[in-house]
Amino acid sequence: MNIRKILLSTAALSALAGYMLVRPRMFVHRLAQSSPDVLFCADTTERVVALTIDDGPHAVLTPMILDALAEYGAHATFFLLGERIPGNETIVQRIVAEGHELGNHTMIDAPSIRFSEEEFASQLAQADALLSQFSPVRWFRPGSGWYNQRLLRQVQERGYTCVVGSVYPYDAQLRLTPVLSAYILVNAFPGAIIALHDGTWERRRTVDVLRQTLPRLQARGYRIVTLSELVAIED
Repeated sequence: MNIRKILLSTAALSALAGYMLVRPRMFVHRLAQSSPDVLFCADTTERVVALTIDDGPHAVLTPMILDALAEYGAHATFFLLGERIPGNETIVQRIVAEGHELGNHTMIDAPSIRFSEEEFASQLAQADALLSQFSPVRWFRPGSGWYNQRLLRQVQERGYTCVVGSVYPYDAQLRLTPVLSAYILVNAFPGAIIALHDGTWERRRTVDVLRQTLPRLQARGYRIVTLSELVAIED
């Protein structure tokens, strides 16, 4: 192994160590204090976490995710992209029928803060019209997780609560299932909101992450629930 490979390996290990050592809880509580209108986590000592799944539905992957959730008796809030609903209506119906809930993630997979005020209003309204055919929707998650006051104002005017979350394993970027699972297990805490991804076949590792993580969380006494269930039990 030459010096370049040694340096690259060292850098990779250092990056992995930094990733695993991140403790989002301390940052989340600070953010929650500065943005009280945004949901990052719930204030509870009960061992319960909310699971959220972004960017679906997908004709093949979403049913696999639903199967994994059913296997472990877990529930989730699915933040769907409006443009992916046509043609996948039966999957959305299944999400609701199996005790999960829907959230608005706009029409397309793009950072919400890049939209003009008019574009964002249209994105929000179009997605709302599609989602409301299946169930009432109270949650909104901005694309890429970024928001500003202009965005929050529109979200609140439509009766939504903006949700960011607290445990982001970056599963859309990283591909190592054991690392993603370990990150969630290390960083989960009572009231945490976990974010994973659906939407493309390349993200099928989400199923493996769920199968590795859910039973371990449950072995620690955690229940995995929807956002509505989580906020209903806040201390």
